Amino acid sequence: MYRLPIGKYVEIGVDWLTDNLSTFFDIIKSAFLFVIDGFEFIYVGIPFIIMLAIICTIAWWTAGKKTALFTLVGALVIKSIELWELTMKTFALVTTATVIALVIGIPLGIWMSRSNRLNKGMRPILDFMQTMPAFVYLIPAVYFFDLGPVPGAVATVIFAMPPIVRLTSLGIRQVPRDVIEASRAFGCTPKQMLFKVQIPLAKPTILAGLNQTIMLSLSMVVISSMIGSGGLGDIVLKGITQMKIGVGFEGGLAVVILAMILDRITQSIGKPKSKRKVA
Repeated sequence: MYRLPIGKYVEIGVDWLTDNLSTFFDIIKSAFLFVIDGFEFIYVGIPFIIMLAIICTIAWWTAGKKTALFTLVGALVIKSIELWELTMKTFALVTTATVIALVIGIPLGIWMSRSNRLNKGMRPILDFMQTMPAFVYLIPAVYFFDLGPVPGAVATVIFAMPPIVRLTSLGIRQVPRDVIEASRAFGCTPKQMLFKVQIPLAKPTILAGLNQTIMLSLSMVVISSMIGSGGLGDIVLKGITQMKIGVGFEGGLAVVILAMILDRITQSIGKPKSKRKVA
């Protein structure tokens, strides 16, 4: 059977992009570095006690006392194993990837909810983005942006963006038709319809997409340590490559604690205060 030279064509395309759009990739790299360094400067620069108070306050306000207590204990555990700074660097990468994924994904999801043609065209693309093995994204990312945190952040954005796009579109499409018709009867403009009716009613679904995007970002940031993105991924990678079980476990534990804190907080944001979980 004839073998399709797909890999060869991909390499030709990547080489063409590198040769002809190098300036464009340099601009993207500079922009990503600016955002990553900014978040890292804030997170690492704030003293541990103050950062701990901020995070626990947010956890208490959004998810209740038990989550705040878990956040306190988890942060103290991370600090006690001397991984707080690396955790904040990982958090900076996650924040960068999540913010960029939201800036791109939410408008795209809104557009998809308004266009059946775009929705059908984007679904296979989102399937491809979400099901492609995470390690594969690292290859072109390194090719375009060299080693460091930028290719890791770019690969993370691509890998983590589909949930927020899908669920934004789904949430808006699930707004009841009678509500839409009633809003039109009261004279809502399309802009008012979107921002005062559809998005508020779709908020729980959109926030579920945010939660999934954050979790995927965190998992991908750890994988991207293989290309020098830094953070807790370096500790986990060191434990694997040097067969240091204890070191790897500590890095993995810090990742788990960070993931659980972010998960509890983001799950509780969209719930009414009377229904928010306290655990």
